[in-house]
Amino acid sequence: MRQKEKKAEVVGEYLKGGVTLREMERRSGINFRTIHRWVKECEVAIGSEATAEGKRRCSLVAKEAKLPDDVRRLQKELEEARLYNKLLNAMIDIAEEQFEIPIRKKHGAKQR
Repeated sequence: MRQKEKKAEVVGEYLKGGVTLREMERRSGINFRTIHRWVKECEVAIGSEATAEGKRRCSLVAKEAKLPDDVRRLQKELEEARLYNKLLNAMIDIAEEQFEIPIRKKHGAKQR
């Protein structure tokens, strides 16, 4: 297992609750101080102006530790819909650039 995956798994399990850092150390074979540092990094990424990717990754780990299955499924569907929307917007941008015609509807006065 890659280190990032192991880190996400350990932090997620710890954030679920019901387990101490020492117990996590015994289960995972990773020093409890390292686990504590990972959890703090995750909390800082969630609460501060860290990178968007770091926030997203840590918040997903923290949320998945506490959310029911149906909510996780809906969040995954929402993320997929957002990615699809981003893809469509990129395709429109490329088409407008290549064909040099406006495709998006302009808001405001009637266009002729």
